[in-house]
Amino acid sequence: MDGESRRGTWKISTSEDIFPVIGVYDVFSASLAAKHFHGIFISGFGFAASHYGLPDIGFISWTDIVDLVHRIRTVLPDHYLLVDIDDGYADVEVACHVVSLLESVGASGVVLEDQKRPRRCGHLDGKRILDLEEYLVKLKRVLATRRTLDVVARTDASGIDEIKKRAKAFAESGADAILVDGIKDLSLIREMKSDIDKPLVFNQIAGGKSPAFGFKELKDAGVSMVIYSTPCLFAAQSAIEVAVESIKGNDGHLPQFMEKPVDLKTCNAILEDNLRRRDRMRES
Repeated sequence: MDGESRRGTWKISTSEDIFPVIGVYDVFSASLAAKHFHGIFISGFGFAASHYGLPDIGFISWTDIVDLVHRIRTVLPDHYLLVDIDDGYADVEVACHVVSLLESVGASGVVLEDQKRPRRCGHLDGKRILDLEEYLVKLKRVLATRRTLDVVARTDASGIDEIKKRAKAFAESGADAILVDGIKDLSLIREMKSDIDKPLVFNQIAGGKSPAFGFKELKDAGVSMVIYSTPCLFAAQSAIEVAVESIKGNDGHLPQFMEKPVDLKTCNAILEDNLRRRDRMRES
């Protein structure tokens, strides 16, 4: 994955540190995460929760995802935007159409999984996977459709032999990187690294199947990119509950005890920065 994406780049080299991508759920959370990280992940779990208020079980409309990516790109013209597209929204033709549209609105990369419908969040039980050949048809068609967009091939297989078999097939098909979701042991990453000449991606989510690891542990194991799927969503849930409980329990007074207090001025400063970036993007 050495070439440039349409906007935002992920350049893999032997000396480069691990590349983190932070899961966001809307434009505002993306704006906050972008202050600290170059990589932004449009999380399917986070989007289903924020946009519909429902669990991530495969009903997301691809038109909604394309619209969100377009709006995020408008205010973040230079960041790397990795987009979770589930199984490509089931059909091969639709998957290719969505990838083409996402690339046209500025996505940098997509994650395409091998789950069978009805799908589930990768860190929950009850997942079923497509036959390998059926998934490879979709993957190869998506790879042939994209121009410079990165394609991360994801497997939700659980058996070690099946994981290795699929990862090798994904690499041979030309995927730019490989993600095994819900992985429980970094030793598997180490084994795969010795067999597969592709960047390996690790996904971690609080309360998920994968243990929490730091940058050094992941890099030492051979991980090139780490996805943090839901830190913004979970932080927002916690902060909102604390704030509204405070108003309710403190006779209607505004919360004053947040660790990093936010008021109209500090919130509006983020929005004004987005406006300036949007205007510069239009002028360029």
